[in-house]
Amino acid sequence: MEMVQVVFLTVLMFFVIVTVHEWGHYYFAKRAGILVREFAIGFGPKLFSYKRGETQFTLRLLPFGGYARMAGEDPELVEIHPGQTIAVRVKDGEVKKIYLDQLDNRKNVIRGEVEFIDLTDSLKIRMDVDGEIQQYPIHPQAMLVTKSKETQIAPRDRQFGSKTVGQRAMSIFAGPLMNFLLAFILFGVHIQMAGIPLENPTYVQIGEVTKGMPADEANLKKGDIVETIDGVKIGADYQKMIDMTSKSKGKPMKWTIRRGDEVFNVTLTPRAMEGQEGGKVGITPQLPTRKAGFGETITGSGKAMVDTTKIIFQGFGQLIKQFNMDDLGGPVRTFEVTGQIAKQGIEQLTYWAAILSLYLGIFNLLPIPAMDGSRLVFLGVEAIRGKPIDPSREGMVHFVGFAMLFLLMIAVTYNDILRLING
Repeated sequence: MEMVQVVFLTVLMFFVIVTVHEWGHYYFAKRAGILVREFAIGFGPKLFSYKRGETQFTLRLLPFGGYARMAGEDPELVEIHPGQTIAVRVKDGEVKKIYLDQLDNRKNVIRGEVEFIDLTDSLKIRMDVDGEIQQYPIHPQAMLVTKSKETQIAPRDRQFGSKTVGQRAMSIFAGPLMNFLLAFILFGVHIQMAGIPLENPTYVQIGEVTKGMPADEANLKKGDIVETIDGVKIGADYQKMIDMTSKSKGKPMKWTIRRGDEVFNVTLTPRAMEGQEGGKVGITPQLPTRKAGFGETITGSGKAMVDTTKIIFQGFGQLIKQFNMDDLGGPVRTFEVTGQIAKQGIEQLTYWAAILSLYLGIFNLLPIPAMDGSRLVFLGVEAIRGKPIDPSREGMVHFVGFAMLFLLMIAVTYNDILRLING
């Protein structure tokens, strides 16, 4: 049951972080009047999908990201050429649906050969219907129907490229921005859960208890106060407790514990934990805390944002100076670490989620081809030049960048799987 809960919390955390990021793109694109064709969480095969308004909301199998697909970012997949035979459905004097196949099975339609069609600017169609030329205006939200699939047309004013540099930049930057806001909120939630350490504390209390370890077997609980170990008063010196426990691997120790008004003794025998030195009894010590005020929560969350950002950039710098594939972790390793943290409780998972959200926002703003930061660089160049860069060249840069990132992801995922297999 615990494993199911850990998996659920891990998947939920990634779902929230990715959804918030993509919602930022979606919301500001809609505000700018851009047609968002699909809002997807995950990649790969479709698990669930429903349409609301103009947008298809999709949940896909692999929870390693997502996207908000805007009209005009990619070439339109459905094209109609003069001389092509189609069928249209007209309502209130406007074309509402354009059928490209199974024309004989369509009812209440006008069938003819296309002489002229413009789905971008003038929104008009001229057809030869049994030797008679007929012209109709096309509704801005008309649907192209082919292979039982409907695709809404995208007039130029609904396409990404038609908007101002500022509107496009905001639609792109909004994704990382939402991650920054989420990180700030999660750091604040963590501060509310963890509290503020008391000044001049006089005791150490137990934070988390690891299941299956000596402290758990002795029924110690979170919040218990450690009075003495082998007759030595611990006070607020949690490092003394850690050192004494580490040096006593395999040796019974007498602990005096206070729980409320009750004081009792337990015998704990520290033992080794995989990947750690010395003896462990399976507890995380913590100093006593008090509830954080509103102002303390805001300032503490801001400080956590600044401090974590510094650590993230230090990690980037270290990676550049001493690049090593073994230092990189992909989705598998991230899920593994997140699962381990989830076992420690919702408090630690909230803090970790804040770090990941902040990291995702920062990483997306790096000027790496195919990332949000690279697209913002191209928009910056456009603002300076006064005209956009050739879309085909920009598209090639993003395509090459995405291919390289995909190959890197395969490599680090392969390393992660080998690491799991080899223990």
